[in-house]
Amino acid sequence: MNPVVWLESFRIAVRQMRRHRTRSILTMLGVIIGVAAIISVIAISEGAKQRIQGQIANLGTNMIIVLAGSTSQGGVRAGAGSAETLTVQDAEAIERECSAVGHASAVTRSICQAVGELANWSVRVTGAEADYLRVRSWSVDVGREIEQRDVDSAAKVCLIGRTSAQQLFGKSDPVGQRIRVKGTPMEIVGLLAEKGQSPLGEDQDDILIVPITTAFRHLTGGDRPKAIVLSAVSESQIDQAMNQVQTLLRHRHQLRGDEMDDFTVKSISEAAQTAERTSNVMTLLLVSIAGISLLVGGIGIMNIMLVTVMERTREIGIRMALGADRRMIMRQFMLEAGALAGAGGLLGVVVGLIGCVLIARLTGLMPVLSPMLLAGPLVFAVCIGLVFGLLPARRASRLNPVESLRHD
Repeated sequence: MNPVVWLESFRIAVRQMRRHRTRSILTMLGVIIGVAAIISVIAISEGAKQRIQGQIANLGTNMIIVLAGSTSQGGVRAGAGSAETLTVQDAEAIERECSAVGHASAVTRSICQAVGELANWSVRVTGAEADYLRVRSWSVDVGREIEQRDVDSAAKVCLIGRTSAQQLFGKSDPVGQRIRVKGTPMEIVGLLAEKGQSPLGEDQDDILIVPITTAFRHLTGGDRPKAIVLSAVSESQIDQAMNQVQTLLRHRHQLRGDEMDDFTVKSISEAAQTAERTSNVMTLLLVSIAGISLLVGGIGIMNIMLVTVMERTREIGIRMALGADRRMIMRQFMLEAGALAGAGGLLGVVVGLIGCVLIARLTGLMPVLSPMLLAGPLVFAVCIGLVFGLLPARRASRLNPVESLRHD
């Protein structure tokens, strides 16, 4: 096909759009809204998904949690962690004997009142072993970490999070300061790096970390941890690590083959997968709604093209009389429908980008844009225009030349 003919057909299509500007813009409105909505929804959804994944990764690298078993009394079953079925020795055995596990730490938690010289604050106290920060991928900004000698001697030392430090000491350096936790004096030996909120909105920086032996002796009593946190050597070995931990603990707890586990092994990656599935479902739902807007825009293009065929019946008759065949007439009207949809798609891309910027400023979510995200809806819009322009184009191509010339 001669490219000059295609170029002339496209020029005529653009001229028709310019001749009826208002009508063309109103016709493109559905396409504009549809394309803009698809781009905004997908970009913001991807941004939200990355934020959630970042928050989950912030909990710890390849982290796995082993919870103690549950208790049952009088037919009433408590939740996981209510029974004391784990030991500190279990955590040590996991780190020593499971090849897919990098680090492990027994942990216990309690809410205690921390009292400083000028203020007091109710804080979440975590008793942990020396490897706890490595499991959580957490660093110390000022001072030092809890060391093995602190755990062995049940030293009265602690690490403090940013939020707790601000509440107790304001802008003063907390390292080297002393506080009382449940009446027990504690020396702050390190200020933790800022961790931020967890996916559930918990402030991870509102925390004190003490040696687990110190927590047992002075804060919680007993000698059984509530959980064991551990990290797999790599993301690809998470499942292997979970299987190794389950096998080892069943052996250590002397559970027979038909007995249920008295512990629960969970992976943080499971939470990430659940969040991703939920996000994908919501994105699909919103994109489907935006796609309906594109279909409505396509119907609008079809309607206006049918009107255009009626208005230009005499013109079609003249073109046929001058030698234009049915394929040329059909191509002309298909090009006009595609041009309407394409122009609407381009405007939709611009509106979508503006929408992403506005939503980012209002919600703080950073949209994730890519060339494929911008080009995909545009191509889809053009295809919608061509599909819905097919009926008007066929009707125009099948007009009788003689009757068309008589049309007023």
